[in-house]
Amino acid sequence: MPRLVDHDAKRREILEVTWRLMATRGADAATMREIAREAGYANGALAYYFANKETLIEAAFVYVFDRTNDRIREATEGLRGLAALRAFLVEVLPTTETTRLEARIVLPFWSRTVADERFAELNDAAMRQWRHELGDLLRQGREDGDVTVTTPDDVLVEQLLAMAMGLQVLATTHGAPTPATTQLAMLDAYLTGLAGR
Repeated sequence: MPRLVDHDAKRREILEVTWRLMATRGADAATMREIAREAGYANGALAYYFANKETLIEAAFVYVFDRTNDRIREATEGLRGLAALRAFLVEVLPTTETTRLEARIVLPFWSRTVADERFAELNDAAMRQWRHELGDLLRQGREDGDVTVTTPDDVLVEQLLAMAMGLQVLATTHGAPTPATTQLAMLDAYLTGLAGR
């Protein structure tokens, strides 16, 4: 009897290897040959799952984004308003080994959005989703009386995204990366300021 192959599981295995290689060695250093070797495939066998490296990079970004969203859903379950907003952003900030590695995937992906329309569309869709979710949490915060600043919510959302994405850059650069304690202190200072005292 022929052995059944779980192609979705194989695809996830390849993506797990890919994003970790890209995060630790850089997107350019993680070649298809290297990824195949690390995943336990013969050279060229990845073509069954991914036509080329660009499609693999695209899939790795989606994989990392989905993983982040899974953690966000888990962290915010049962929370609302500012508590949920903080839990959401903690899962985005590069304060742990996993989130720092994920940030290293996002950075080279962003550079590709400048010239690649498909990558730009993926990034736009991801940001639209986060803008919507962050906006909902800010509205809850206003309902609860925890957000009283007069700054419009759409501006607050952009500030939160700018902080989170800026820290993804600052915390993954060589030399003196922004430490996790500082990142969390920045987040808490910002959230405290939403009370507008």
